[in-house]
Amino acid sequence: MRMNLDGLDKNRLPRHVAVIMDGNGRWAKLKGKSRIEGHRRGKTSVRAVVEMSRKLGISYLSLYAFSTENWFRPETEVHALMAMLERYLIVERPKMMRHGIRLVAIGDKERLPQGVLNTLEEAERTTGNNKGMTVLLALSYSGRDDIVRMVQRIARQVQEGKRAVEEIDEELISSHMETAGIPDPDLLIRTSGEVRISNFFLWQIPYTELYITPTLWPDFREAEYLQALLEFQRRRRRFGRTDEQLAQLTSSVAEACGPKHHS
Repeated sequence: MRMNLDGLDKNRLPRHVAVIMDGNGRWAKLKGKSRIEGHRRGKTSVRAVVEMSRKLGISYLSLYAFSTENWFRPETEVHALMAMLERYLIVERPKMMRHGIRLVAIGDKERLPQGVLNTLEEAERTTGNNKGMTVLLALSYSGRDDIVRMVQRIARQVQEGKRAVEEIDEELISSHMETAGIPDPDLLIRTSGEVRISNFFLWQIPYTELYITPTLWPDFREAEYLQALLEFQRRRRRFGRTDEQLAQLTSSVAEACGPKHHS
C-alpha cells in the first residue's frame, strides 16, 4: 500500500517509539479463529511497523511482545507463541542485516525455552554492530521486575563499598535499568483500546506521549502507525514547563544554534 506521508514532518519524529501490542486474542474471537491465528496475524503488524520505522528513520522501536504475566496463559498458547518467536527471529534476521537493524532483548530471558534463548542470543550477536535502527524486544518483561533488579544491582554495589548512597540519582538509576543507554520513549502506542500501561516501562515513561487506539493489533498497519505519528506531532510537549517558558527555551536554543558570524 502506498502511504501518503505529506502531512508528516520528518524533522519532528519521535526518536523512540514504544508499542504495547494488544488485541490478538480479541481479533481472533471476532473472526471466529483460534488465538494462535490471532498471534500469527499479529506478526504481520510487527513487520509493518518495523519496516515503516526504518523507512522514516526512527532510531528506537520497543515492542512489548511477552510479559511476565503472559506465562500464566494456557500452556498450548505459550508453546505456540515461543515457536512463532523462534521462527520469526530466524526468518527476519537476514532482513535485519540488510537494513542495519540491531536487535536487543530485555526481560527475564532465562525463563525462555532453551531453543528460543539460543536463537535470540544469536540474533543479538549477529545484529549487534548494526547502526540503522535498534529494535528492543521486551520478552518475559515486567516494569516492576526491571525496577527490582535495578535496586538489587545498586544495593549490591553499596554493600560492597563500591558506591555511596549519596551517589544514587536518576542518572545512576537509569544506567542500571535494562534500557541503559537507550533514550526514554517519546511516544507509547497501545492498541485494542485498553487504557493502562500493563507493567511496561514504569520508570522510562514519565514524559512519554500516550496514544491509545481501538484498533486491534492484527489490524494495525502503516496507516494506523502514521496516524499515531501525526497525533504525536500535534502534541505540545512541555516537560513540566509553562507555554511561555517553553517558548523562551525554544527561542534560546534556536539563537544558540543559529549561524555564527566571525569578524
